[in-house]
Amino acid sequence: MEIAFALQKLGFSEYEARAYVALVRGGSLNGYETARDSGLPRANIYPVLEKLVLRGAAQRFETRDGNRYAATSPERLIRHIETAQRRTLGDARRALAKLKTPAEVPAIFNLSGRDEFLSQAEALIESAHTTLLVAIQPPEATALAAMLDEARTRGVVITTLCMESCPTECGGCQGDIYRYNLAPPGTVRWCLLVADATRMLAAAACETEVNAMLTEQPLIVELTSAYIRQSLALATLGGAFGECFEGLLSVEARRILDSLYPENGFLAYIRRIAQESDRRSND
Repeated sequence: MEIAFALQKLGFSEYEARAYVALVRGGSLNGYETARDSGLPRANIYPVLEKLVLRGAAQRFETRDGNRYAATSPERLIRHIETAQRRTLGDARRALAKLKTPAEVPAIFNLSGRDEFLSQAEALIESAHTTLLVAIQPPEATALAAMLDEARTRGVVITTLCMESCPTECGGCQGDIYRYNLAPPGTVRWCLLVADATRMLAAAACETEVNAMLTEQPLIVELTSAYIRQSLALATLGGAFGECFEGLLSVEARRILDSLYPENGFLAYIRRIAQESDRRSND
Protein backbone atom coordinates (compact mmCIF):
# COMPACT_ATOMS: atom_id res chain seq x y z
CA MET A 1 0.00 0.00 0.00
CA GLU A 2 2.87 2.39 0.75
CA ILE A 3 4.41 1.76 -2.69
CA ALA A 4 1.06 2.18 -4.44
CA PHE A 5 0.43 5.44 -2.56
CA ALA A 6 3.87 6.77 -3.57
CA LEU A 7 3.14 5.97 -7.21
CA GLN A 8 -0.21 7.72 -7.00
CA LYS A 9 1.57 10.86 -5.81
CA LEU A 10 3.63 10.62 -9.03
CA GLY A 11 0.46 10.62 -11.13
CA PHE A 12 -0.46 6.93 -11.36
CA SER A 13 -4.07 5.95 -10.82
CA GLU A 14 -4.77 3.48 -8.01
CA TYR A 15 -5.31 0.64 -10.50
CA GLU A 16 -2.14 1.51 -12.42
CA ALA A 17 -0.11 1.56 -9.20
CA ARG A 18 -1.45 -1.79 -8.03
CA ALA A 19 -0.90 -3.41 -11.44
CA TYR A 20 2.67 -2.09 -11.62
CA VAL A 21 3.48 -3.49 -8.16
CA ALA A 22 2.09 -6.88 -9.24
CA LEU A 23 4.25 -6.87 -12.39
CA VAL A 24 7.42 -5.98 -10.46
CA ARG A 25 6.79 -8.81 -8.02
CA GLY A 26 5.55 -11.37 -10.55
CA GLY A 27 7.85 -10.85 -13.50
CA SER A 28 6.20 -11.55 -16.87
CA LEU A 29 2.42 -11.83 -16.39
CA ASN A 30 -0.60 -12.04 -18.61
CA GLY A 31 -3.78 -10.11 -17.97
CA TYR A 32 -5.41 -12.79 -15.88
CA GLU A 33 -2.34 -13.24 -13.69
CA THR A 34 -1.95 -9.48 -13.22
CA ALA A 35 -5.59 -9.11 -12.17
CA ARG A 36 -5.24 -12.03 -9.79
CA ASP A 37 -2.02 -10.78 -8.15
CA SER A 38 -3.15 -7.15 -7.92
CA GLY A 39 -6.73 -7.81 -6.83
CA LEU A 40 -8.13 -5.79 -9.74
CA PRO A 41 -11.28 -6.69 -11.71
CA ARG A 42 -10.40 -8.74 -14.84
CA ALA A 43 -12.64 -6.50 -16.94
CA ASN A 44 -10.43 -3.49 -16.18
CA ILE A 45 -6.99 -5.05 -16.34
CA TYR A 46 -6.10 -4.68 -20.05
CA PRO A 47 -6.85 -0.93 -20.29
CA VAL A 48 -4.76 -0.48 -17.11
CA LEU A 49 -1.85 -2.50 -18.53
CA GLU A 50 -1.94 -0.52 -21.79
CA LYS A 51 -1.75 2.74 -19.80
CA LEU A 52 1.33 1.39 -18.01
CA VAL A 53 2.91 0.67 -21.40
CA LEU A 54 2.15 4.22 -22.55
CA ARG A 55 3.70 5.58 -19.35
CA GLY A 56 6.87 3.62 -19.96
CA ALA A 57 6.22 1.67 -16.78
CA ALA A 58 5.75 -1.69 -18.54
CA GLN A 59 6.48 -3.50 -21.79
CA ARG A 60 4.15 -5.76 -23.81
CA PHE A 61 5.34 -9.07 -25.31
CA GLU A 62 3.38 -11.08 -27.90
CA THR A 63 3.52 -14.85 -27.37
CA ARG A 64 1.66 -17.81 -28.87
CA ASP A 65 -0.51 -17.79 -25.73
CA GLY A 66 -1.33 -14.08 -26.01
CA ASN A 67 0.15 -10.85 -24.67
CA ARG A 68 2.29 -10.83 -21.58
CA TYR A 69 3.54 -7.80 -19.65
CA ALA A 70 6.75 -7.06 -17.73
CA ALA A 71 7.46 -4.10 -15.47
CA THR A 72 10.10 -1.51 -16.22
CA SER A 73 12.59 -1.75 -13.36
CA PRO A 74 11.91 0.74 -10.54
CA GLU A 75 15.28 2.42 -11.13
CA ARG A 76 14.61 2.96 -14.84
CA LEU A 77 11.06 4.08 -14.13
CA ILE A 78 12.23 6.74 -11.66
CA ARG A 79 14.79 8.04 -14.17
CA HIS A 80 12.11 8.13 -16.86
CA ILE A 81 9.74 10.06 -14.56
CA GLU A 82 12.49 12.52 -13.56
CA THR A 83 13.34 13.18 -17.22
CA ALA A 84 9.69 13.67 -18.13
CA GLN A 85 9.07 16.02 -15.21
CA ARG A 86 12.16 18.10 -16.00
CA ARG A 87 10.92 18.42 -19.57
CA THR A 88 7.45 19.38 -18.33
CA LEU A 89 8.85 21.94 -15.91
CA GLY A 90 11.00 23.43 -18.65
CA ASP A 91 8.00 23.76 -20.94
CA ALA A 92 5.98 25.38 -18.14
CA ARG A 93 8.82 27.76 -17.28
CA ARG A 94 9.14 28.94 -20.87
CA ALA A 95 5.39 29.34 -21.20
CA LEU A 96 5.03 31.25 -17.93
CA ALA A 97 7.93 33.52 -18.86
CA LYS A 98 5.77 34.85 -21.67
CA LEU A 99 2.90 35.62 -19.31
CA LYS A 100 2.60 39.32 -18.55
CA THR A 101 1.70 40.11 -14.95
CA PRO A 102 1.03 43.53 -13.43
CA ALA A 103 3.76 44.92 -11.21
CA GLU A 104 3.11 43.99 -7.62
CA VAL A 105 2.72 46.92 -5.25
CA PRO A 106 4.27 46.09 -1.87
CA ALA A 107 1.73 45.88 0.93
CA ILE A 108 1.59 48.25 3.89
CA PHE A 109 0.96 46.43 7.16
CA ASN A 110 -0.60 48.16 10.15
CA LEU A 111 0.64 46.93 13.52
CA SER A 112 -1.04 47.45 16.87
CA GLY A 113 0.39 46.84 20.32
CA ARG A 114 3.89 46.97 21.75
CA ASP A 115 4.53 43.22 21.48
CA GLU A 116 3.69 43.10 17.77
CA PHE A 117 5.74 46.24 17.12
CA LEU A 118 8.81 44.88 18.95
CA SER A 119 8.53 41.50 17.22
CA GLN A 120 8.46 43.12 13.77
CA ALA A 121 11.19 45.60 14.70
CA GLU A 122 13.48 42.77 15.81
CA ALA A 123 12.75 40.83 12.61
CA LEU A 124 13.54 43.89 10.46
CA ILE A 125 16.81 44.53 12.31
CA GLU A 126 17.76 40.86 12.02
CA SER A 127 17.10 40.93 8.26
CA ALA A 128 19.40 43.92 7.63
CA HIS A 129 22.52 43.07 5.61
CA THR A 130 24.30 46.38 5.02
CA THR A 131 22.70 49.47 6.59
CA LEU A 132 20.23 50.58 9.24
CA LEU A 133 18.89 54.10 9.60
CA VAL A 134 17.39 54.66 13.04
CA ALA A 135 15.52 57.54 14.68
CA ILE A 136 14.60 56.55 18.20
CA GLN A 137 13.86 57.56 21.79
CA PRO A 138 15.11 55.91 25.00
CA PRO A 139 12.33 53.36 25.80
CA GLU A 140 12.44 51.81 22.33
CA ALA A 141 16.24 52.12 22.14
CA THR A 142 16.54 50.13 25.36
CA ALA A 143 14.10 47.46 24.15
CA LEU A 144 15.93 47.00 20.83
CA ALA A 145 19.49 47.48 22.09
CA ALA A 146 20.48 43.80 22.00
CA MET A 147 19.24 43.31 18.42
CA LEU A 148 20.89 46.53 17.24
CA ASP A 149 24.17 45.56 18.91
CA GLU A 150 24.04 42.14 17.23
CA ALA A 151 23.47 43.80 13.85
CA ARG A 152 26.41 46.15 14.42
CA THR A 153 28.60 43.19 15.42
CA ARG A 154 27.87 41.34 12.16
CA GLY A 155 28.91 44.39 10.14
CA VAL A 156 25.71 46.34 9.53
CA VAL A 157 26.44 50.09 9.36
CA ILE A 158 24.02 51.79 11.78
CA THR A 159 23.27 55.51 11.79
CA THR A 160 21.22 56.54 14.81
CA LEU A 161 19.40 59.78 15.51
CA CYS A 162 18.78 59.99 19.27
CA MET A 163 15.71 62.20 19.21
CA GLU A 164 15.86 63.24 22.85
CA SER A 165 19.43 64.51 22.80
CA CYS A 166 20.29 62.39 25.85
CA PRO A 167 23.17 64.13 27.68
CA THR A 168 24.73 60.79 28.62
CA GLU A 169 24.72 57.48 26.77
CA CYS A 170 22.04 55.09 27.97
CA GLY A 171 23.53 52.16 26.06
CA GLY A 172 20.48 51.70 23.88
CA CYS A 173 21.60 53.55 20.75
CA GLN A 174 24.14 51.79 18.52
CA GLY A 175 26.48 52.64 15.66
CA ASP A 176 27.16 56.24 14.69
CA ILE A 177 25.01 58.15 17.19
CA TYR A 178 23.85 61.74 16.73
CA ARG A 179 21.98 63.36 19.63
CA TYR A 180 19.57 66.17 18.77
CA ASN A 181 16.39 67.29 20.45
CA LEU A 182 14.03 66.46 17.59
CA ALA A 183 11.44 64.46 19.53
CA PRO A 184 7.79 65.04 18.56
CA PRO A 185 5.84 67.31 20.93
CA GLY A 186 3.66 65.84 23.66
CA THR A 187 3.84 62.36 25.12
CA VAL A 188 4.05 60.44 21.84
CA ARG A 189 7.39 58.84 21.00
CA TRP A 190 8.62 57.99 17.49
CA CYS A 191 10.67 55.04 16.36
CA LEU A 192 11.78 54.90 12.72
CA LEU A 193 13.81 52.01 11.27
CA VAL A 194 15.00 51.62 7.66
CA ALA A 195 16.87 48.43 6.70
CA ASP A 196 19.07 48.30 3.57
CA ALA A 197 17.08 51.22 2.05
CA THR A 198 14.37 48.69 1.13
CA ARG A 199 12.23 48.07 4.23
CA MET A 200 10.94 50.39 6.92
CA LEU A 201 9.00 50.42 10.16
CA ALA A 202 7.55 53.57 11.71
CA ALA A 203 5.90 53.60 15.12
CA ALA A 204 4.16 56.13 17.32
CA ALA A 205 4.21 55.01 20.95
CA CYS A 206 2.87 56.25 24.24
CA GLU A 207 2.40 54.67 27.66
CA THR A 208 -0.82 52.86 26.75
CA GLU A 209 -0.49 51.90 23.08
CA VAL A 210 1.78 51.56 20.05
CA ASN A 211 0.63 52.01 16.47
CA ALA A 212 3.07 51.17 13.69
CA MET A 213 3.42 50.68 9.95
CA LEU A 214 5.65 48.17 8.16
CA THR A 215 6.28 48.21 4.42
CA GLU A 216 8.67 47.77 1.50
CA GLN A 217 6.77 50.38 -0.54
CA PRO A 218 9.66 52.33 -2.16
CA LEU A 219 8.08 55.78 -1.82
CA ILE A 220 7.44 55.41 1.92
CA VAL A 221 10.88 53.88 2.48
CA GLU A 222 12.51 56.80 0.68
CA LEU A 223 10.45 59.39 2.56
CA THR A 224 11.40 57.85 5.91
CA SER A 225 15.08 57.66 4.96
CA ALA A 226 14.99 61.28 3.76
CA TYR A 227 13.38 62.44 7.01
CA ILE A 228 16.14 60.87 9.12
CA ARG A 229 18.99 62.08 6.89
CA GLN A 230 17.63 65.58 6.46
CA SER A 231 16.87 65.92 10.17
CA LEU A 232 20.47 64.98 10.90
CA ALA A 233 21.79 67.34 8.22
CA LEU A 234 19.72 70.31 9.39
CA ALA A 235 20.50 69.68 13.05
CA THR A 236 24.22 69.39 12.28
CA LEU A 237 24.19 72.65 10.33
CA GLY A 238 22.24 74.34 13.10
CA GLY A 239 24.76 73.23 15.68
CA ALA A 240 27.69 74.30 13.53
CA PHE A 241 26.44 77.71 12.37
CA GLY A 242 23.94 78.77 15.03
CA GLU A 243 23.45 82.53 14.98
CA CYS A 244 25.57 82.83 11.83
CA PHE A 245 22.49 81.89 9.81
CA GLU A 246 21.11 85.39 10.52
CA GLY A 247 23.73 86.97 8.31
CA LEU A 248 23.95 84.19 5.74
CA LEU A 249 20.30 84.14 4.64
CA SER A 250 18.83 86.42 2.01
CA VAL A 251 15.46 88.03 2.68
CA GLU A 252 13.77 85.61 0.28
CA ALA A 253 15.48 82.59 1.83
CA ARG A 254 14.45 83.77 5.32
CA ARG A 255 10.87 84.21 4.15
CA ILE A 256 10.69 80.71 2.66
CA LEU A 257 12.29 79.04 5.68
CA ASP A 258 10.06 80.89 8.13
CA SER A 259 7.02 79.73 6.15
CA LEU A 260 8.21 76.16 6.61
CA TYR A 261 8.53 76.66 10.39
CA PRO A 262 5.45 78.82 11.11
CA GLU A 263 5.36 78.27 14.87
CA ASN A 264 8.43 80.32 15.85
CA GLY A 265 10.32 80.65 12.58
CA PHE A 266 13.36 78.89 11.17
CA LEU A 267 15.97 80.77 13.19
CA ALA A 268 14.25 79.94 16.47
CA TYR A 269 14.39 76.29 15.47
CA ILE A 270 18.07 76.58 14.61
CA ARG A 271 18.82 78.38 17.91
CA ARG A 272 17.19 75.58 19.88
CA ILE A 273 19.32 72.98 18.12
CA ALA A 274 22.45 75.09 18.62
CA GLN A 275 21.69 75.42 22.33
CA GLU A 276 21.24 71.64 22.61
CA SER A 277 24.58 71.15 20.85
CA ASP A 278 26.31 73.59 23.24
CA ARG A 279 24.72 71.93 26.25
CA ARG A 280 26.03 68.52 25.20
CA SER A 281 29.48 69.93 24.63
CA ASN A 282 29.55 71.42 28.15
CA ASP A 283 28.19 68.30 29.90
